[in-house]
Amino acid sequence: MSCPEETTSAPFTGQSPAPARASRRTAGPGCPVRVSVAVYAADPVLRVGVVHQLRQRPEVDLLDDTEAERAQVSLVVVDTVDDEVTALLHRLRHNSATRTGLVVGTLGPGALQRVIECGVSAVLRRAEAEQSQLLQLIQAMGRGEGVLPGDLLGKLLAHVGGLERSPLDPRGLSLSTLTTREADMLRLVAEGLDTAEIARKTSYSERTVKNVLHEIITRLHLRNRAHAVGYALRNGLI
Repeated sequence: MSCPEETTSAPFTGQSPAPARASRRTAGPGCPVRVSVAVYAADPVLRVGVVHQLRQRPEVDLLDDTEAERAQVSLVVVDTVDDEVTALLHRLRHNSATRTGLVVGTLGPGALQRVIECGVSAVLRRAEAEQSQLLQLIQAMGRGEGVLPGDLLGKLLAHVGGLERSPLDPRGLSLSTLTTREADMLRLVAEGLDTAEIARKTSYSERTVKNVLHEIITRLHLRNRAHAVGYALRNGLI
């Protein structure tokens, strides 16, 4: 049995990144749980490529620009991260209804730290942005999870480690902000381990790992695990 589908379309306009105007699905009995998605891209070719891979998937509800603000996931598709893209990421960060994912052509270690601080919770290289990878990224974000390839976390570690530690911010953070357990778990996140792997490594339950990481993110007013790692590294907390 297939899911019923209602399709609307409109041409891409404007020079700045704008949400894709694509098909939108209405759920029917037996259909999988869908994640509402808005696609942003300044380059219409990039936008069309991503939308084409997602529009026929029953797991995805693609929103047009009039409804983009209520999307669970905002997918930003770019070649590189420039000032215009950064401004868009900052704007999306202030929308509590959405989580932001980045599909990018090239991303240096400095740009990686910048996008994490902009609230990006998932990153995927354009070269790896096949339909299955895009779906995994969107579904993980829909569940509230962050996605950052292990090698990019390694680059983030190397980049931050080579910088002079910046002064702690006015909120008064210090090395004592994190307990030994919290710092250990964040270091394991930075190494690319998922919840189950951290649980096995630390001999805690997966529930405890999730609770500890959630407490860090909540206490430091951050968006996700990747943001917590970047923030802790930048402030010398791990």
